[in-house]
Amino acid sequence: MGIFDKLRNEFIDIIEWTDVSPDTIVWKFPRYQNEIKMNARLTVRESQVAVFMNEGKIADVFQPGMYTLTTQNMPILSTLQGWKYGFNSPFKADVFFVSMRQFTNQKWGTKNPVMLRDAEFGPVRLRAFGSYAFRVKDAAQFLKEVAATNPEFTVEGINEQLRNLAVSRGMEAVAEAKVPVLDLAANYEEVSTQITGKIGVEFNELGLELTKFLIENISLPPEVEAALDKRSSMGIVGNLGAYAQFQAANSMEKAAENPSGGGLAAAGLGAGMGAAMMGQVGNIFQNNNQQANTGAGAPPPLPGAAPFFVAVDGKQAGPFDGDQLRQLAAAGNLNAQTLVWKTGMAAWAAAGTIPELAPVLATVPPPLP
Repeated sequence: MGIFDKLRNEFIDIIEWTDVSPDTIVWKFPRYQNEIKMNARLTVRESQVAVFMNEGKIADVFQPGMYTLTTQNMPILSTLQGWKYGFNSPFKADVFFVSMRQFTNQKWGTKNPVMLRDAEFGPVRLRAFGSYAFRVKDAAQFLKEVAATNPEFTVEGINEQLRNLAVSRGMEAVAEAKVPVLDLAANYEEVSTQITGKIGVEFNELGLELTKFLIENISLPPEVEAALDKRSSMGIVGNLGAYAQFQAANSMEKAAENPSGGGLAAAGLGAGMGAAMMGQVGNIFQNNNQQANTGAGAPPPLPGAAPFFVAVDGKQAGPFDGDQLRQLAAAGNLNAQTLVWKTGMAAWAAAGTIPELAPVLATVPPPLP
């Protein structure tokens, strides 16, 4: 420091901070050897406080206003300095101005997807990002916990820590809310309120206040979003036949606007091919639906009667199911005396002795008189 700078600082008796930066939280007032004249003028503007620190200890905190520094309005510093009488000699103290305004539009976001369990989709990986705003709530506590004795402390110095708090506690709140993934967009405000309450306590421990927490987007991985888009497309299309007719009508309309002679013919050909293709697609869907109905989700077929073997002309024939047994009875090849057998019977027996064949034999006409 040159001799002129030293002399200029000796005569300066106005202490103030005109904040021109958008992100400075703490600024130390520069004084030669930290000497401040008694009766100096201190100006603290709105959204600021001035903190006087003596030998590393926080002394007086001045709210917005204009002050003449005397032993009367610096009770703590006067006690620390041990002044018994008022005098005008310089005293040493560090003066820190702390901005109390809101620092808005601070970004937060997940660096990697966070695994959560969803009621509909099961385990899913979510990404989230948004913005938040904060301000200093307790200047003395913030200086002790975060800024310390840095001559200038900006938002960047603490933004990373605040961002990590927002992501960690924020995704915990999303998981605890148990809102389905597809309903998150409709509940951003509710989830944001829960996150604010969850991480606001930790901001307070640093002397800060979380004034706003906004969720801009919570998204799924690209491959999962692509699958959801396909699912949504199928739901929107609905009736494939009607969709094909709509597409064909659009083709004909565009062809009609074409002055060339082949426009309508090409449109007709395209519409016919589209209808044929949609018919094939419809058959595929119909077959798939029929297969689905007979699959694991559909009930099994009703159990039928076990097939019987029948003795015809002294030879074993069969096995025959119920309809075939009725045909044999109608042809005269099965009557009450005909020997029959099925799995589970110890030996051949007359059909008339088998109760389950009674309906079959009832269809046999009696002998002619």
